[in-house]
Amino acid sequence: MQNRREFIKTSAAIAAAASIGVQFPSKLMASTDTNWHKSVCRYCGVGCGVMIGESGGKITAIKGDNQNTINNGHLCVKAFYLPKAVHSKTRLLHPMIRKNGKLVETDWEEALDLVAKKFNEIRKAHGGDALAFYGSGQAETEETYMANKLFKGCIGTNNLEGNPRLCMASAVGGYLSSIGADEPVGTYEDFEKTDLFMLVGSNTAEAHPILFERIMRRKNSNPSTKIVIIDPRKTPTDQIADLHLFPKPGYDLALFNAIAYVLVNEGFIDESFIKAHTFIKDNEGQAHDLTSYKEFLNDYTPEKAAAISGVPAADIVKAAKIFGNSKTAMTLWTMGLNQRKRGVWANNLVINLHLITGKIGVPGSDAFSLTGQPNACGGVREGGGLCHILPGHRLVANEAHRKQVAEVWGVPAGNIQPKPGKHTIAMFQGLNDGDIKGIYIMCTNPAHSLPNAAKYWKGLKEQFVVVAESFLPTMTTEYADVVLPAAFWTEKEGVYGCTERRSQYMPGVIEPSGEAKWDAFILRDLAKKMGFEKEFAKYETAEIIWDEYRGLTKGKDMDLMGATYNRLKKVRGLIWPVPTEEHPGTYKRFTDGDPIYDALPAEKKKNRRMYFYGPKAKDGKATIWMRPHADPGEPTDAEYPIALTTGRILEHWHTLTMTGTAPQLNRAAPKAYVEINPVDANKMGIKNKDQVKMETRRGSLNIEARVIDRPAPGTVFVPFHWKETPINVLCSDIFDPGSKEPEYKVAAARITKI
Repeated sequence: MQNRREFIKTSAAIAAAASIGVQFPSKLMASTDTNWHKSVCRYCGVGCGVMIGESGGKITAIKGDNQNTINNGHLCVKAFYLPKAVHSKTRLLHPMIRKNGKLVETDWEEALDLVAKKFNEIRKAHGGDALAFYGSGQAETEETYMANKLFKGCIGTNNLEGNPRLCMASAVGGYLSSIGADEPVGTYEDFEKTDLFMLVGSNTAEAHPILFERIMRRKNSNPSTKIVIIDPRKTPTDQIADLHLFPKPGYDLALFNAIAYVLVNEGFIDESFIKAHTFIKDNEGQAHDLTSYKEFLNDYTPEKAAAISGVPAADIVKAAKIFGNSKTAMTLWTMGLNQRKRGVWANNLVINLHLITGKIGVPGSDAFSLTGQPNACGGVREGGGLCHILPGHRLVANEAHRKQVAEVWGVPAGNIQPKPGKHTIAMFQGLNDGDIKGIYIMCTNPAHSLPNAAKYWKGLKEQFVVVAESFLPTMTTEYADVVLPAAFWTEKEGVYGCTERRSQYMPGVIEPSGEAKWDAFILRDLAKKMGFEKEFAKYETAEIIWDEYRGLTKGKDMDLMGATYNRLKKVRGLIWPVPTEEHPGTYKRFTDGDPIYDALPAEKKKNRRMYFYGPKAKDGKATIWMRPHADPGEPTDAEYPIALTTGRILEHWHTLTMTGTAPQLNRAAPKAYVEINPVDANKMGIKNKDQVKMETRRGSLNIEARVIDRPAPGTVFVPFHWKETPINVLCSDIFDPGSKEPEYKVAAARITKI
């Protein structure tokens, strides 16, 4: 049996071999009669292209797509074992209904009749807002679109959310409030053109390994390329770092302001860019000038920020000078920045660094949020899969937007409510309180993944719960009244939209397992049974759904009119805006080469190299925010003296429903553990592999200690994948008041040896 280090070495060899089409010995080897199909990886938001090998109606092999510029044929270890999930013994093959406390097999007719009957009864007795839908950034755009129409357009409730609320909502809030539009300005192409990667709260090597490989290639080919990491924990990403800053979890707002202070006072800012392209505003939205901004930053000298963040002042100055002296800079971040009580502010302050130096909108420079799930951008952020938005970057609160969508959906405009529905935490609290009496959960496992998870098991137990799932059991199906078998990757066609604004087509390669059906068609058939036959009669193919959605993007900042199925089947994705079938896609937004920018009147672009035309921008300008420091929602104290933070590891994905089907991945990482710095372990009398009790104000878990110099002293880390040790029950459900994203990354804890 391999240990983890040996496994990772083997995995690197597998990835390299897969990139050139070599298949390692496996039960899933390619054979001479293998048919290869271009597709997209099912895991993180990078969007790697894959070639799927099919033979005899089975998925028999997988390799990286050499023609896809995202990964250039490379695959991470999770992707290599994806075929294991397709044909795993845990696949859900038949509809199931809970009878006498147990889930029993049934047929589709009985299952959907029951759901339709219960949902209609709830709606009639309590109104549409007594129902809810909870989806996923792993669902296809077409699937989320169908849920949107059913719940917002027909049932008449905006209680429609997705798990990207738990991971990317603060990035959305940061982009909207800073540059006026969601999603990055540039693309992955900038990786090969930058002089600096600043990685903030991102274990890129394990969470986005193919992008990490591109970062390493850039540094190897250009040794002068700098890598600065800002994270309270060492990770495998550190192997290429030039500098690592270790802020206390939740105390980095002061740090970002201090970097800005050095940039301003050392003459690294671009005053002409600031004047032509930005507004400066305080926390209340009042306008200020550059002089006021400089005065604001005086409260965040490196010395003052060091006292707050725990990062030595000299390191803050060093990081700022690296940023300032670099001709171009890419800042990359993920959950460490987003899953915070002030995640939006943290995003604003990172984007500030690019706005004050003008390092945005040019090759090699961008403030670039890394997405956690494969379609969190395409299906949820762009497709309108949250309680306050509609397809095509529209808002439920905007009357014109509601009318536009209602017309396309063929429903009365009054069906779409003007008030946002319940966000994720409020939704599951609504189940607890009985305000929501029925919920449809698709392609996600909230009983495991919610913060303070045990708190919300009450509502799942008491209300009517429908789960559309590909695998059984999960912690959520344990509470389900009805479980509907969903087709999995390779068994359905559709579109994923990844981090760099690229939409890619995935073909249906084999027939669904057992009686499984495509989620979009499950929703269609449910809608018909609920009485919405006319509204859903036309959706006979995935392409019909995509074309209707695509029409709603016309003329919007995320224009996808040129991304027809016919075209997407041929190319390796298209990066919006892509307004016509002749358009190649857009590298940089808001500047030359962006079709929307190019079409602006000349007077708007006069003396400007960028025009931020997004829906939240004014006069084409971005905003530099004067955000003050704010402590995390639950600081450590004498009773709970250590900060708990959580995250992913290389081998596993979310709640193990997929990676848990691969014995190789399970052997490499079989169980949860808590990483404890040797300094802290020595104080607590804990040795490596001791069993310890972890406690927060929400509960306790027993777990194995891993004494290792990774988390900074005062911080511990636990990966969240295993249901046997569901660390999320200990996490705080305090959330950002703007984005409504919970603060998974900081919880006050204590640890004792058992």
